[in-house]
Amino acid sequence: MPPVLLAAAMLASGISAQGVWFHLVLGAVVVFFSLACLMQGDEAEGKWGKDPSNAVADETAGQCFSLMFLPAAATATWQMAIFSLALAFISFRVLDIVKPWPARQLQRLPAGLGILIDDVIAGIYAAAVVQIVLRMA
Repeated sequence: MPPVLLAAAMLASGISAQGVWFHLVLGAVVVFFSLACLMQGDEAEGKWGKDPSNAVADETAGQCFSLMFLPAAATATWQMAIFSLALAFISFRVLDIVKPWPARQLQRLPAGLGILIDDVIAGIYAAAVVQIVLRMA
């Protein structure tokens, strides 16, 4: 979906203009860093080995998923915003280290895709954790 149509749909669904910008920027970060990872994955693995810790484009893209579609309560106060950001970061890091199914298995894919996919899955799982915790708070 083109960004203009996506923004219009988000505004029509009741998301604020700031929320629309937030999600468009997160989406752009995901696309940019995912493409960087996919395009440079062969070179990174050749230089530093499988899923190198020197490459952080995958971490950046994955972290964005945990911050998408936060409920309004996530930023209702500055304290809640800090809690929400910390929860998203910690959830992502823990899940990236643990690598729940199918992240560990898909990490074996070749080059950039293998580097990227485990972090995307960790980000999606972290998003679920963040959504559940924030909606219960």
